[in-house]
Amino acid sequence: MKTKKTIKKGSSDFKTIIEDNGYFVDKTMLIKDFFEDSSYTLLMPRPKRFGKTLNLSMIEHFFDIQKPDNAKLFTEFKIANEKVFCKEHQNKYPVINISLKSIKETNWDKCLDKFRSLISKLYKEHRYILKSDKLEKDEKQIFERIISKTANEAEYKESLESLSNYLQKHFNEKIIILVDEYDAPIISAFNYTKSPIKNYKTGNLTYYENVINFMQGFLGDTFKGNKSLKKGLITGVMQVGKESIFSEWNNFRVFSITSPYFDDKFGFTQSETEKILNYFNLQHRKNDIQKWYDGYKFGNTAQIYNPWSIVNYISGEKEGFKPYWVNSGDYSLIKSRIIEIGVKDKIQDLIEGKTIEKELKDNFIFQDFETDNELIWTLLTGNGYLTQIEKSKYGNYKLKIPNNEVKIVFTDIIMSWLNKEVKITRDLLIETAENLINNRLSDFEIGFKQIIQDTLSYFDTAEKTDKDTKEKIITNEQIYHVYTLGLLTILADDFMIKSNRESKHGRYDIMLIPHDKDKNGVVIEIKQIEKQKINEKDDKFKERTNNAIDTALNQIEKNEYYTELIINKIKPKNIIKLAIVFAGKEPYITK
Repeated sequence: MKTKKTIKKGSSDFKTIIEDNGYFVDKTMLIKDFFEDSSYTLLMPRPKRFGKTLNLSMIEHFFDIQKPDNAKLFTEFKIANEKVFCKEHQNKYPVINISLKSIKETNWDKCLDKFRSLISKLYKEHRYILKSDKLEKDEKQIFERIISKTANEAEYKESLESLSNYLQKHFNEKIIILVDEYDAPIISAFNYTKSPIKNYKTGNLTYYENVINFMQGFLGDTFKGNKSLKKGLITGVMQVGKESIFSEWNNFRVFSITSPYFDDKFGFTQSETEKILNYFNLQHRKNDIQKWYDGYKFGNTAQIYNPWSIVNYISGEKEGFKPYWVNSGDYSLIKSRIIEIGVKDKIQDLIEGKTIEKELKDNFIFQDFETDNELIWTLLTGNGYLTQIEKSKYGNYKLKIPNNEVKIVFTDIIMSWLNKEVKITRDLLIETAENLINNRLSDFEIGFKQIIQDTLSYFDTAEKTDKDTKEKIITNEQIYHVYTLGLLTILADDFMIKSNRESKHGRYDIMLIPHDKDKNGVVIEIKQIEKQKINEKDDKFKERTNNAIDTALNQIEKNEYYTELIINKIKPKNIIKLAIVFAGKEPYITK
């Protein structure tokens, strides 16, 4: 009987995962598809943490001539069925695999030092070359200088091409070269060349220009006209313009997030996700998982799930749904850029579930961000904060927020605008939230009204209707739900914040589950009454709002929405049942 596989969270080494009985989503056909593609060098940009590093590790272990024992790692996967291909190519080529994702320095001197260390480490992995009788004396001297980090900048710039030449001489086979996160140094250099303390210059070149100059040799000479190259695969987040790094390449092809090729090789497809959920007995969570972590489309493959979030959710399922992917990186550049260029209306549309139609640039130079505000949509889509759903007849793409997890980013951006433009302070948010979780509902209502009046008067809350079917696709109640949920995210450190989850006989709107089981838990039901001319002193109006509050509270009781709080060991006396009734843009909580 086979031992049940486990999730190896955080590991990106294929061999380690397989040997430790880890669950691996089978992407092995990428190996054959990559190798048999007509291009010598392939660039595949994808969002962060979508499996790029693991896929390159898989390719390395399959082809590496030094690791023939690794063939057994692939026996249970699809590639093993390709008998002829495996016999001809498996473990038959020298492989160079290097990741640049750690090169994120603040100036060129530090960046070059990091390159020296990284390349020295790579050369040490192939130190056996120094014993080869096929290398010249001067080649071995360069090899030793690179290892000892005493080589000059030109030698480091040429080091990747040089290593491929040395390996070909030694093994008498052409080389497979894999470069992961090639754009990390470029993005960092661009970020740190913009502000006053980041105008670091060496000679006449800025930090950014130095990096571009170095990369043109480091990657350009490696992949352009390198007679030792068998195949090359480059991954990153963005597709930096050919004219800045990949100039005059004629053996180079880009497979972007809109390309129909290799579109199912990064991220988890619908069938792959269902298989892993079934394996770990989580199929009953499928609908909620879909809302939180699904929604991407690469090429022609829709319903791509975020693999990082799926793996983390399965590992910590009892903690509920969290923005695992969003929290795994820094989106401050994107946030500041969006606020800086001012696209508030578009962001509001996206949060409300609308699509926007924008051009996605295939190639760009980072300096263009200074003059072309429309590049923000390429940046957001390439980084995974938006996804394309279809191409329009004008060559643009319809874009949307893929899921609940990413919506948190845009809610945060909205809150930043509110803090800046309508002066909703963090102190007010904290005070209002504290009143809620301490069961001071009258005080909570006062603060909540102040916040909602400012925020919802600042944004359009009109219901959205499908033009063809006339069905409502976004209701006021959904919009109120989103904003209430967004405002309560300030409690995320101390509470699990859940939304639209099944509980006993129905679905509650919002639930706050405290990590400290002695604290109060909260279940919230949101209602909307018809928008009419409101007079708070009118007895009929009071009756309508009071009835709506009663209906919401009765719904909580009847459907036992608080069941999940009890399951999480929250004492019944510590359960706050809250109704929020919106009349127009005005919230009512207490009678």
